[in-house]
Amino acid sequence: MTKFVLRRLGVMLLTALALTFVVFYLTNLPPNLEKLARTEGSVRMTDEAVAAWIEQNGHSGNIFARYGQWLGVVPGWTYTDEKGQARGRCFEIGADPAAAPTFCGILQGDWGFSTVFKQPVAGSLGEKLAATGWLMLAVMLVMVPSALILGVLSGMKEGSVTDRTLSTFSIATTATPEYVSGVILVALFATAATGISPILAEYGLIEPKKTLFLASATSAMDDITFWNFTLPVLTIALYGIGYIARMTRASMTEVMTQQYIRTARLKGVGFRSVVMKHALRNALIAPFTVIMLQFPWLLNGVVIVETLFNYKGFGWTLVQAASNNDIQLLLGCSVVAVFVVLITQLISDIGYVYLNPRIRLS
Repeated sequence: MTKFVLRRLGVMLLTALALTFVVFYLTNLPPNLEKLARTEGSVRMTDEAVAAWIEQNGHSGNIFARYGQWLGVVPGWTYTDEKGQARGRCFEIGADPAAAPTFCGILQGDWGFSTVFKQPVAGSLGEKLAATGWLMLAVMLVMVPSALILGVLSGMKEGSVTDRTLSTFSIATTATPEYVSGVILVALFATAATGISPILAEYGLIEPKKTLFLASATSAMDDITFWNFTLPVLTIALYGIGYIARMTRASMTEVMTQQYIRTARLKGVGFRSVVMKHALRNALIAPFTVIMLQFPWLLNGVVIVETLFNYKGFGWTLVQAASNNDIQLLLGCSVVAVFVVLITQLISDIGYVYLNPRIRLS
């Protein structure tokens, strides 16, 4: 197992370098740099002024050298203007270059400066990731148990009314994207003129012109409540519930037809005991992998949902960075996304080995 983990860590490192380099290259294409120069400088800048700004801010030169500077394995760039005033990646104008560190990149904790939020990328991302972390935790707590229960109940008795009903629900939720289900949920539960809110107000259960749930989750940034957090959680969870439930049902159906299940039933073991002690563990092997894959998917899902409900987390930040051509913030988001994907894949592989004793590592 140790050799397997070390080998996977090596592959993960190479994968992370390759993916981050691709993102670095795409975000540092000349049109993006020209747009950044005109945004930070002036829209009336001449082409010569744009080229000078790009050179003065360390965006010129070899792409591999600039990627190494961003990582922190190559000494940071320096520039001295006509007046002899020096500036560089590792120090600001007016600072002593001799006292500045030689390396200042991702590995040293310097993630750059966000041009949108006007603060260091590390601090901005840390705050937004914490908010998204609470959202993802709530989604997983709702999605995983619900999906497993639906999948197991559906797969226990293939072809029954319960199976067909739950399968229809699972297919419907999976076929509905988040931006559609989110709008539907808002119309049903967070609009004073439509849905159930006018009915509840008519019976005096809620105040007139009030809604059952809040259509905006901005207040959840400071204080998470059932009323401001339910709709974004349900919007993300509904799609995943259907997908995991379908995978669990397929796995459960296959396990229930195995010979050892039939043998247990012939020996007089109760149906509930057969399911809980013999079928369930083997049926959860495939869904476990799918569940771990939900973490990278959630990073994509929160982009839509956080924008829809104005919840200022990681997804909302990614949209702001892309909309405003914030290169350093985009690169920081890519590092986080790559890290989440690779770590969840490693946990998935290790968990698969423990769940399935037949798997052997060479």
